[in-house]
Amino acid sequence: MIEDAPKLSTRTPLRRPQQRDVAALSGVPTGHVVDALGGSGALDYRIKPIAAEQSAFCGPAVTCDAGPADNLAVLGTLEHLVPGDVIVAATAGHTGCAIVGDLVLGMARNGGAIAFVTDGCVRDIPGIRAVGLPCFCVGVTPNSPAREGPGTVGFPVVVGGVAVASGDIVVGDQDGVVVVPFDRIDAVIARLEAVRAAEADMEAKVNGGLRAPSFLQR
Repeated sequence: MIEDAPKLSTRTPLRRPQQRDVAALSGVPTGHVVDALGGSGALDYRIKPIAAEQSAFCGPAVTCDAGPADNLAVLGTLEHLVPGDVIVAATAGHTGCAIVGDLVLGMARNGGAIAFVTDGCVRDIPGIRAVGLPCFCVGVTPNSPAREGPGTVGFPVVVGGVAVASGDIVVGDQDGVVVVPFDRIDAVIARLEAVRAAEADMEAKVNGGLRAPSFLQR
């Protein structure tokens, strides 16, 4: 009926950061990114990589809100991907079924995605490892989703307690996933030099025998 809401709402064009900004954050440990953000920005601790050896990534978020037990919105992102994108999929924390498996992640990889992040579950672990795409989730279950919607693509979402918008830079490694909001990218990159220097200084002191932080010394 004409009164029915559309199954999939899409906001385009999708905002993306400058490639130089993505390059500046690539390879930076998530802990350093968090420190440059002021101590927060990481998704819920339960969102971890399926394979530790396939965990490092950095790229612009392409967001979707699939809702619980459905993955139409994830499929909707596939036609909007450009090389280097990270699909960030909200499920309202639903863990009763997987939101994707190896075939969908294979299509995402073919479309240029470099990682997949969700607050839900996934399935087909051997296949996901073979696809080679870093995949972060809260768990694994063989249960399958519907693909009926409704859902959104390109609109802001909340995943793992953190607001994410398309165009934010998402950084991942074995520790987890951090989101750098679009309007804070320049400030975070500028702050990284000081973070690196402080980390290097403390590491040298620890390796040299430091037993307690200087602020505890009397």
